[in-house]
Parts: sequence; structure tokens; C-alpha cells
Amino acid sequence: MVTVALDAMGGDYSPEEIIKGAFDALKKDKDIKVILVGKKEVLEGKVIKEFEDRCSVVYSTEVITNEEAPVAAIRAKKDSSIVVGMNLVKEGKADEIGRAVQQECRD
Repeated sequence: MVTVALDAMGGDYSPEEIIKGAFDALKKDKDIKVILVGKKEVLEGKVIKEFEDRCSVVYSTEVITNEEAPVAAIRAKKDSSIVVGMNLVKEGKADEIGRAVQQECRD
């Protein structure tokens, strides 16, 4: 079984679309677990009963925005959702980390 720490605060339309995607993946693949990582006030109560055995939540207090310089933000925001997720991998509590990528419209 593979455990994925998923930054629920990143990407377009987060966290709703991130959570929907996690639940879709859990429906399709019975051999994965998902740890949603993000702010408590946003994620509390989002895990539905159907997936509570394979989906959990780890709370963070900070979020890195698109406007921030990535390396500086990671160094400064130690309790951001992406850093907390990376630490879950480092500590062996997750096998990998996932994060949605922002989509930009271009002419």
C-alpha cells in the first residue's frame, strides 16, 4: 500500500477539487492511502465515512501562495502544508507527496 501526503491547499480551486481528486483516486485504487495536509479550518470534517480507513488529515497553520518565492517561502514557512507534507515523507509516514499545479490561461 502506498501512502500519499497530498497538499490540499495548493492548486486551482483548492481544497475542494483536491479533495474530490483524492476521493476519486481512493475509489479507483484500493492500494493507496491519502493524507490530506492543510489548514484545520478548511479541512476539518472533509473526510467522508466511505474513506475514513484510507484517508486522514494532518493540519498545518501556513500556506505558500503563488506570489511567494518558492525557496524563501519553504524556508520561512515551516508549518506550511507543502513543508508538513514533505516532513511526512521524511519521517516515513508517507511514501510520496502530491501537489496540484496551477493552470494559467494563455492566448
